[in-house]
Amino acid sequence: MHLSIAFRSLKHRNFSLFFFGQLVSRVGMWMQRTAVIWVVYTITHSALMIGVATFAEQFPSFLFSIRGGIIADKYDRYKVILLTQSLSALQAVLLTLFAFWGNYPIWIILSLSVFLGIINAYDVPARQTMVTDIVENKDDLSNAIALNSSLNTLARLIGPVIAGFVLAHYSASFCFLANAVSFIAVIVSILAMHYPGPGSPGNIKQSGGNFRATIRYLKKNRPIARVIWIAGLSSFFVLSYITLLPVYAKDIFKGDATTYGWLNSSLGVGAIVGSLYLAILQKEANFRRILLINTFLTGISLFLFAYSHNFYLSLLFSAVSGFASVCQTSVIMTIIQSETDAAFRGRVVSLLVMAMFGMLPLGSLLVGYLAPLIGEPHTLFIQGIIALIIGGIFYKNLIFNSNHKIIEYGNE
Repeated sequence: MHLSIAFRSLKHRNFSLFFFGQLVSRVGMWMQRTAVIWVVYTITHSALMIGVATFAEQFPSFLFSIRGGIIADKYDRYKVILLTQSLSALQAVLLTLFAFWGNYPIWIILSLSVFLGIINAYDVPARQTMVTDIVENKDDLSNAIALNSSLNTLARLIGPVIAGFVLAHYSASFCFLANAVSFIAVIVSILAMHYPGPGSPGNIKQSGGNFRATIRYLKKNRPIARVIWIAGLSSFFVLSYITLLPVYAKDIFKGDATTYGWLNSSLGVGAIVGSLYLAILQKEANFRRILLINTFLTGISLFLFAYSHNFYLSLLFSAVSGFASVCQTSVIMTIIQSETDAAFRGRVVSLLVMAMFGMLPLGSLLVGYLAPLIGEPHTLFIQGIIALIIGGIFYKNLIFNSNHKIIEYGNE
């Protein structure tokens, strides 16, 4: 199989502009996130405060994502994304100005993180569902969804490496500046697109433009609902392990910002391999089986990483967890976008955003609280075991619903 198959959706001009603009922006965002976590831990020396910083950015997405899904289904997604990306750029500029000003308190970082989280609640549902509007050949749609879902993965590979270098040789201020500048690329790419129009995914009035209609839809499509449950449970109990990476870098491996950057980058290396693997899959692939296997693999890699004191072995285990976790999250997004009725896609994606962005910060707080009490290795080991339990709970559902047929709104 030729590697070019993995990038076949990039032949569509609109999607190509969208993809590369978002890639530059997400690299900048990961530089900012890496720097924020490092600054918070350097100032406070508290794993709990790392959890608080993650909570501040991601929990607002939980609170506002339903509204964001309704907006994505009701209004022109092109205009929504242009607005949300512009506001994200404003957040980055403000953080940069405060950083160069110097001696800025923690509450400034947390407040701007909350602002970004609110923006993301409206941005993510529109950005994820917009892919169906800008890929003309629907045979390439599953590939486009996989590539779009993997954008953050590639950025996670590149961003922390650059951030680690910049933190070690310069300061966090330059990481924030890089993120602010990166928004030029994404806004220019959006403006350069020949958008086909509002791309109304369905008549939101006929489908019932509210949350209760979405719940009724998911009750009739339980295999989709179960996938959202897996996303929520994994985000809360398992994927919050990234909260402990700076602790491992600084306290267990006795390293610095560069060490932290390498740990993040090893996750990214595994993740980009996972992204390429997903991108070459055909639309007939058994995505639920892939989801099950990688849920188990995430758990195994975590409890191997937990007690490893060899840095190079830890990088290997981290890469495996990066591969498994990106396969898990990207497959979940692919299933949701491919199988959800068009009239509900924005709102169902917003529920997925709630499951991921809402549960992850809560899980980060829990991990930040438990780690000082029972130790970081024990905490990580428990998270690995829970991943195996989640896979076991949904084993039969994922195996026997591998060929789920969509029940459209209005059909019993």
